[in-house]
Amino acid sequence: MKNLIPVASLLLGTLFLFLGNGLHSLLLPMRGTAEGYSATLLGLLGTSWASGFVLGCLLAPSIVRRAGHIRAFSIFSSFLAIIALLTGILVDPIWWVLLRTVTGFSTAGTSMIIESWLNERATNESRGAIFSLYIAITLFGVVGGQLIVPFGDIATTVLFMICGIVYCLSMLPTLVSTAVSPQPLKQVKLDLGGLYRNSPVSFLGILMVGIANGAYGTLAAVFAKRAGLTDADVALMVSSVIFVGAMAQFPAGRLSDRMDRRYVLAALASVAALAGLLIFFFEPSNTTMLFTLVCLYGAAANALYPIAASHANDFAAPEDFVKVSGGLLLLYGVGTIIGPTLGGPIMSAMGPYSLFMITACAHVLVAGYAIFRSRRRAPVPVESRDSYATTMSATGTLSTPESLSLSPRAMTAAEPTAPQAANPEALIEPDDSKEAKAHDTAGG
Repeated sequence: MKNLIPVASLLLGTLFLFLGNGLHSLLLPMRGTAEGYSATLLGLLGTSWASGFVLGCLLAPSIVRRAGHIRAFSIFSSFLAIIALLTGILVDPIWWVLLRTVTGFSTAGTSMIIESWLNERATNESRGAIFSLYIAITLFGVVGGQLIVPFGDIATTVLFMICGIVYCLSMLPTLVSTAVSPQPLKQVKLDLGGLYRNSPVSFLGILMVGIANGAYGTLAAVFAKRAGLTDADVALMVSSVIFVGAMAQFPAGRLSDRMDRRYVLAALASVAALAGLLIFFFEPSNTTMLFTLVCLYGAAANALYPIAASHANDFAAPEDFVKVSGGLLLLYGVGTIIGPTLGGPIMSAMGPYSLFMITACAHVLVAGYAIFRSRRRAPVPVESRDSYATTMSATGTLSTPESLSLSPRAMTAAEPTAPQAANPEALIEPDDSKEAKAHDTAGG
């Protein structure tokens, strides 16, 4: 407990930040649906947010270096608060799409600063506790923000004002902190060729998971409203999916430690696809049945990313952990840009239940390709792998490359004595190994 006291103020700021994120991300599609906006336009809200977030991961470090951590955090948080208020004043889909890009960019900036600050204050002994608590706070923040919606009227500006207030509160802990500024933020390049050569399964899997999660995360509230759910039921459904997804991560991850991770990926993707297809074809009107299927979908779908990331890290040299995992995060971000862009027009043409047809198609590709690759090469032996670790926030939202430094695996990867995976497809192979080169082109 004493190890958490030095970072308590930063974690409090994190809670307020994700409360605002959860509230604003659910409020916009619900208000937009009430205003009669098309699914295509509402899908662009997710596209613009994810585009801004990815740009923030790439460009925010240079802004922080020029302005300093505290001033940069205040700038980003101010933008979040201002835009939350503006979206309540300017109830117009075009303005919302443009403003969501700035929200995504600012969210990436604030998250990277908080994560780097937490990493600076963490010791080797406290890193695991801080990482776990950080993940839990992001989860409760997003869910808590979403559950505020039923207590207000989405047709007024009150909830937008509350969102702005919460974002302002997120600034205070950082402003009063006496901690020295952290080290410069990391900039991770998106090396698509290197990511694919490291593990084709993880490359395709994470791209498809990003597409499915991006479509669902942006359009789930639109689906729920057009399926006839009340505002309270919409908030409960969206929050429940996040919660069951977080709960499913540990058992799924532990199972993947004991067998070929590709089989676990295939099984979970198949469950997510089956749940999606059942919703799409039968269009359940019974709320209990719909909630059951959606939660089954969420439990399986939200466990896919960390297992795919762990599979990629099984095939990477320890010193490449941050490079590979950071690249995968950005690749996932690219998927979340594609998902809402495709999902909106399809829902406009085929109806709200077609959202789950989109996710099912993505998950079928994950399952099929995982099985196909498992026939091409043996997995890394269990005793030679790193143990499973979550490398993305359990909220199901994007994370930043800075969060990787908080993971206990990052410290293991940084140690010179860390064991190399018994991996015929490592990123760096001996030049004179023809067999290794042949395996490297085949991938995992």
